[in-house]
Amino acid sequence: HAVPPCLLLALLLLAPALPAPHERGLIFNLDTGELCLQSVQCKSGCCQHSSSLSLARCSLKAAETQECSPTSLYGVYYKCPCESGLTCDADKTLVGSITNTNFGTCKDPGDS
Repeated sequence: HAVPPCLLLALLLLAPALPAPHERGLIFNLDTGELCLQSVQCKSGCCQHSSSLSLARCSLKAAETQECSPTSLYGVYYKCPCESGLTCDADKTLVGSITNTNFGTCKDPGDS
C-alpha cells in the first residue's frame, strides 16, 4: 500500500516543528512552565517542584525578599535560587543541602 500524498506532505511539514532532542536525549532552552528534569534544561536556570512526588517545571528565579535555595545537589529545587546579583541568605549546611530544606531569603548584598 502506498502512503497517500496528503499524509506524506503533512509528515514533512510537521517534522521540523517537533522538538529536536539534545544528543543525550534531553531537551534544553525550556520556557517557564514547561516540564523539566534538571535546572540546566530551563532558560531561567531553575527547575522547581512543590514536593518530591510532583512534576517539576521551569520557574523564574527568586526576586529580592522572596524565599530561595542557595544550591541544589540534584538540579531540582523546592525554592528557586536568587536572580543575578542577589544572594540567598540561608542555612548552608550539608544536611540542609542533602534534604533540600536550606531555604532562605534573597537579599541584595549591598544592603546593610
